[in-house]
Amino acid sequence: MPYTVDAGHFQYETDLVNFTHQVIGSVHTDALFVPNPTFKVGVTNNADLEVNVPFAGVHTFNTATAASGTLWSVGDTFVRSKINLWGNDGGDTAAAVIPYVKAPSAPIGIGNGAVEGGLIGPITFSLADSFTLLLVPEVDALKDSAGSGRHANLIFDINLSREVIKNVTAYVELWSDYNDDPVVKTTQMSFDVAVAWVFVPNAQVDFGANFGLNSATPAIQVYTGLSQRL
Repeated sequence: MPYTVDAGHFQYETDLVNFTHQVIGSVHTDALFVPNPTFKVGVTNNADLEVNVPFAGVHTFNTATAASGTLWSVGDTFVRSKINLWGNDGGDTAAAVIPYVKAPSAPIGIGNGAVEGGLIGPITFSLADSFTLLLVPEVDALKDSAGSGRHANLIFDINLSREVIKNVTAYVELWSDYNDDPVVKTTQMSFDVAVAWVFVPNAQVDFGANFGLNSATPAIQVYTGLSQRL
């Protein structure tokens, strides 16, 4: 979302459990993030600073060779700054820019050992019947899987949401990711659903599932999360 944490305030968001299952050929990969916290602090009334450091586990199993392996570690560290361009305090639209950099704090096997970065540009529109449309374009500069070169990675989200009962909001989303790696170019796509419940003021839990729409995308990702503003 394009909204920022107010100056002097703090917010945390975390996946309590985030599980992904993917099959590529004979290789089955399960990834688990427990937890996956993001800490946010308001710097000004239209800009905040965000840090994300997950704890991740990855298990791989090859059905052709019966080889398997499991690795647990702290993941890569993401540092972002969200800068609201307009709509932070109301209106029918809101937009922000979110530059970020990734520091390679994860071991090889969970991360790729490279410093990477990108720019995210969320924009929301208030629609009829209390629907909200969220568009999230993203462009990343990623390390090539072979050599030291860099390539573009392009992500686009289309998210539609609406409060269905008091304090409960439902979401549907189409997500795509085009990775222009010169070794292997891939396109991932998923259909995503989620529900968020504001159970006390300034605190929310959410539950969601993402379903891969092609063979390059994880078949399923399920998660539950918690966020609170202080």
